Amino acid sequence: MDLDHDPILAAPPGFFAEEVTWVHHWTDSLFSFKCTRDATLRFTSGQFAMIGLMVGGKPLTRAYSMVSPAWEDHLEFLSIKVQNGPLTSRLQHIQVGERVLIGRKPVGTLIPDNLLPGRNLWFLATGTGLAPFMSLMRDPEVYDRYERIIVAHTVREVKELAYRDYITGELREHELLGEMVQEKLIYLPAVTREPFPVQGRITTRLETGEAEKQAGVAALDPAHDRVMICGSEAMNADCKTLLEARGFIEGTNNAPGTYVVEKAFVTK
Repeated sequence: MDLDHDPILAAPPGFFAEEVTWVHHWTDSLFSFKCTRDATLRFTSGQFAMIGLMVGGKPLTRAYSMVSPAWEDHLEFLSIKVQNGPLTSRLQHIQVGERVLIGRKPVGTLIPDNLLPGRNLWFLATGTGLAPFMSLMRDPEVYDRYERIIVAHTVREVKELAYRDYITGELREHELLGEMVQEKLIYLPAVTREPFPVQGRITTRLETGEAEKQAGVAALDPAHDRVMICGSEAMNADCKTLLEARGFIEGTNNAPGTYVVEKAFVTK
């Protein structure tokens, strides 16, 4: 295949050049890949990094949350494919053995320290917004802090439920995490455009109480629930409105709150 990006021979300032070791295409619009991780890269589960390719002699990058937890020796990412997108139109064709750029300074708001102590931790995700929560649901610290971890992942079509089999199968049998996952993790997949046992937008299901009923917990309450949000711009805004109407306060890197939202989202 003729590359429409430059082969990466050396990393430009501010980046690592890492080798792609695995690629998986979930659908014609969704894929994941893994790459090597420099031993000096440090991040907290739930953060994102600028990643990308060299195009025309310059770095072309976007913000991507790490799917892999902080303790893994590799990096994993989940991406959409936008056929006319400057980056993803190229990144979707990445092959094992090629190199990608990884920013040296991961950041982000979806980290446990940005939330006040609580009982239940909700992850509200649409599409590739699941990525940071894949990282967090494999971090032992998260299980130490909460009685329940509730993952509400909403997509348009069933085939877009990336990592569904992993969450319901392999993760529950994980040598180090399995016992905690079986005891504390509740997975709530939902689909909006196809028949599925659970249908509808997460905001609708929270407004009606359906989501809490399915999870077997009381209605969302800032007294004991904490929420992390990662999805489309519209979904983020709708969830913020719903939560703040119930008295939730947004947390930041400087002031912990009862919910946090990630504003960096790959759309190109």
